[in-house]
Amino acid sequence: MDSLLLILMLIAVLGVGSQWIAWKFRLPAIVVMSIAGLLAGPIFGLMNPEEAFGDLYRPLISIAVAIILFEGSLNLNFKEVKGLGKPVFRIVTWGAFLAWIFGSLTAHYVAGLSWAIAFVVGGIFIVTGPTVILPLLRQSKLKPTPAKILKWEGVIVDPFGALLAVFAFEFLLFLLADGRDATALLFFLLASLFAVVLGVVFGKVTGWMFETGHMPEFLKSPAVFAAVTACFIIADEVKHETGLLAVTAMGMTLANLGISSIKDMRHFKENISILLISTVFILLTASLTMDTLMDVFQPKIIGYVLLMLFVVRPLSIFLSTINSGLSLQEKTLVGWIAPRGIVALTVASYFATILADEGFEGASLVTPLTFALVFSTVVVHGFSIGWLAKKLNLSAEGKPGVLIVGSNSFTNSLAKVMKELDIPTVVVDSSWDQLYSARKAGVQHKHCEILSEQTEYKTDFTPYDYLLTATEYDSYNALVCSTFLPEFGRKNVFRLPNQSHSGDHLVNIDHTIGGREVFTPSMGVEELKYKLNSGYVLRKTSLTERYSYENYMKDRDKETVLLFVLKQSKQIEFFTEELESTAIAGDTIVSLTPPSKEFHKIREKLEVKRNEKG
Repeated sequence: MDSLLLILMLIAVLGVGSQWIAWKFRLPAIVVMSIAGLLAGPIFGLMNPEEAFGDLYRPLISIAVAIILFEGSLNLNFKEVKGLGKPVFRIVTWGAFLAWIFGSLTAHYVAGLSWAIAFVVGGIFIVTGPTVILPLLRQSKLKPTPAKILKWEGVIVDPFGALLAVFAFEFLLFLLADGRDATALLFFLLASLFAVVLGVVFGKVTGWMFETGHMPEFLKSPAVFAAVTACFIIADEVKHETGLLAVTAMGMTLANLGISSIKDMRHFKENISILLISTVFILLTASLTMDTLMDVFQPKIIGYVLLMLFVVRPLSIFLSTINSGLSLQEKTLVGWIAPRGIVALTVASYFATILADEGFEGASLVTPLTFALVFSTVVVHGFSIGWLAKKLNLSAEGKPGVLIVGSNSFTNSLAKVMKELDIPTVVVDSSWDQLYSARKAGVQHKHCEILSEQTEYKTDFTPYDYLLTATEYDSYNALVCSTFLPEFGRKNVFRLPNQSHSGDHLVNIDHTIGGREVFTPSMGVEELKYKLNSGYVLRKTSLTERYSYENYMKDRDKETVLLFVLKQSKQIEFFTEELESTAIAGDTIVSLTPPSKEFHKIREKLEVKRNEKG
């Protein structure tokens, strides 16, 4: 394929298409992207991006990796790691050091690399990185402790792996070459310190401009993009590979400044990051040659990969986390999951060229060795993380749960029915008085302000796939829904309709704001509470082959309020005015049903008695 435009189109289609296939069929996205790149590149020969882009190939990938790493570091708020400081510190220091030593020994004795190349490769392979870890965490839904540890390790160790490889290379040149002094090593250390300072300065200046109004809203995202690129390039021009350290420092600085626009920044960068990860994986795998793929099957490379998977990584984690407070299950999971990604591939390809130019024997093995480890870890860890997490009871993935905002008689009754149906449910409210009825009903509840930044770090939202806002305030419901749209997705965010009699009524609210209105017929929280007080009950109706959804709709009382359907697959389908239900045999319909005639007779008799006594 000769046309650069066609190649760009194919890269975008394969990258985003791979992400969609992975989402649709619940597959590891990085595995699908790697296979797509291999099929389009070395296997079918549709394109070779490295040849097509020429001198622009490496700079484009470097900037993309910098932006991805910056996006990952934007999530590294120190409040999040509270209580996990000890294991995280141990893993990113002692764990990384042990992985370097053990990996280097394995590369020398098993893969047959010289000591010089082995220590450089050992430094490269301590990285896991946000390009592979974040998609896996997004897909696997781990419990908070292992998820936070893997995320922090991936983002922090990523730049240090590249720097360690550079340090090993410079140190070995110093030892092996005649006439060299320690100037190069000193310059490397000073350049690394400069990169950290540069990142902190860029982060603080960016945060100051945003908070003091020196940057208009419409320029904030482009300004961040430009600042990240500048920060990376300036540091990288001083010393190669220190740019990654600079953007990590910049992202962490912004994450911990507490600026109000950090969430918007994260959402924008996350979208950019997903697009970049998709395209860069295709670029790298499609640029490999058939010779590289064939070299992967050498016995010494296969042996090296197996030892890295089953010995080096687990041993490094278990030794570095002794007396760290982690459970055996957490150590096992963290010790197994270490997929290598874009940073390993890009840094290794850079050093393969440099080492060959310096005349080191065995430099030709660096690229196939790197690809073998990257592809093996991506496939093995991508497919095993969910299964292993469930076996170790570290998975938060189960039946889709519901997060209900607002405690009142209706939401507590709804949560109680969901609990009976074994649906994970929690009712949150900022008022202890409102939560009193939730405690009496025996439903799971949490006292917090859902919009508070503290709640984000103290509350695990992983088990909940749906959000329902049902407070007495229409504007608050709409605000909560709009805030959590990026986390839950538009189709999973619901709110009760606006209350016509409420002083907080939102007139002509745009349909794109505040989530979808829920239940059929739609009515506000006060009406639902009134119906409950009038004798309405929440009823569960199971559908069968004989009693279908059509039968149910014919038989139901016209005053019935349809709430949701619990599918056989345990998915929840809320009733809305604009969507038709797809309930079938085996599903359960939950509704708010009018009281029976007998109930009305008993109530009338009680009222008569009260009047007689009066």
